[in-house]
Amino acid sequence: MATASPESIGLAAEKRPVDWKRIGFISLGVVLFAIIYLSPPWPDAVDPTGKHFELTEEAKGALAVFALAGIWWVFEVVPIGVTSLTIGMLQAVFLIRPAKEAFEDFMDPSVLFIFGSIVIGMVFTKTGLTKRLAYKMLSIVGEKTSMIYLGCFLLTAALTHIMAHTAVAATMFPLLLAIYSLYDEGDKPTRFGKGLFIGMAYVAGAGSIVTLLGAARGAVALGFFKDVMGKEVSFFELTYYMAPIGWIMTFLLFAFFMVFMKPEKKSIPGLKEKAKQMYKAIGPMTRNEIVAALIVATTICVISAQSFFPALKVIDKTGILLCSTVAFYLVNILDLDDLEKIPWNIILLFAGAMSIGFCLWETGAAEWLAVNWLVMFQESNWFVFVMAIAFFVMLMTNFIMNVAAIAISLPVALVIAPYLGVAGEVILFASLVVAGMPFLLLVGAAPNAIAYNSRQFTTGEFFLWGIPASIMLMAATALAITVIWPIMGMPITLPAK
Repeated sequence: MATASPESIGLAAEKRPVDWKRIGFISLGVVLFAIIYLSPPWPDAVDPTGKHFELTEEAKGALAVFALAGIWWVFEVVPIGVTSLTIGMLQAVFLIRPAKEAFEDFMDPSVLFIFGSIVIGMVFTKTGLTKRLAYKMLSIVGEKTSMIYLGCFLLTAALTHIMAHTAVAATMFPLLLAIYSLYDEGDKPTRFGKGLFIGMAYVAGAGSIVTLLGAARGAVALGFFKDVMGKEVSFFELTYYMAPIGWIMTFLLFAFFMVFMKPEKKSIPGLKEKAKQMYKAIGPMTRNEIVAALIVATTICVISAQSFFPALKVIDKTGILLCSTVAFYLVNILDLDDLEKIPWNIILLFAGAMSIGFCLWETGAAEWLAVNWLVMFQESNWFVFVMAIAFFVMLMTNFIMNVAAIAISLPVALVIAPYLGVAGEVILFASLVVAGMPFLLLVGAAPNAIAYNSRQFTTGEFFLWGIPASIMLMAATALAITVIWPIMGMPITLPAK
């Protein structure tokens, strides 16, 4: 067999076209970093009580890293995991935070929770549970691609009421892969594929706002609300107000994808019968399927029970979830080869997101941003003020942890609210609605990154489709504030003194 000569290899390298677009966006990120980092000191932010929030050199550095990471993530100039490594590297090299702190966040419990959730998805695929569920679902919803969309979205939303949306996304992902394989387009990106996977990510967020079990952000927000306002919101009160909005968004997102990502095929002829035949061909559940299902069900039950049994709250949910990961290896469902198949690019993505989130928070940069934004609306109409808070939380939750986005904005907003005669409850619930649905960037929520692993869309496409979806989210929030919640009895404005 002939081998290529060094000369021919050199010629091939020379003929490779220069990717000026990639170079341009790499440079844009670097230039933004330099401009922000090297700029003179910025003025303090001042809240309505006269308190000053200084933007230190470290905080300014955090904003510089934030700008570079945002550009590189959106335009995917390097693998998204490499951008995350750059976040840690810049913090250490430019003395924004000590290296130990910057890289310690890469193994934050939230990152390991995502790791454990992805492992559950792998187990579902390896044992055959995914195909079993997919074929059963298809035999029920039928051959119409619109009904497949709807069935997948409803199942995703419903599951997030009882388990963390990250775990739901990891569970649904292999199921959607099995369904998409029957679309007969291979790995080729299609509108149906984009809608199926992006839709799963979006709907996981919509469903997760309904109960405290869907994500940690709810419990954190209720804690802040109690500290600032002295009022307690119960598990069922939160569900009462959030359920209508969560399900309205689920159906609006179904309509959104039917309009913007309408499947190329109206139906897949013979799919229902084929699914029934394939389900029968699988046969009875195997030992591995039964054991895997029991491990996952036990894990979900224990994590869910934390909301009802105070004694369990002292155990971190990540520790509980990782018990399932260890158990899968102890019972020989997974082996070393499976560990090497983990999508580390996705894990690193969230590791970097945690690092930049804590960097913005701990340096005071995020609080400086929140105060500067919210004081602009301190003399506005109450509706404009509430929508401004929702808009800020929506933007921030796309870049940093939604828990952090709420933590930096909610206390400031609740301090300003009485000056405008706005009830704290409407600010709390409006913030929770938008914090659950980051539609612009993959780093906004774990389901976004898990969906990206399908290779059906680019980060740029995700961002572009997220713009109209975010506008729709803001419109739904406005409807809740002005119509739905007042009818349900939520206080919106304070009585005149």
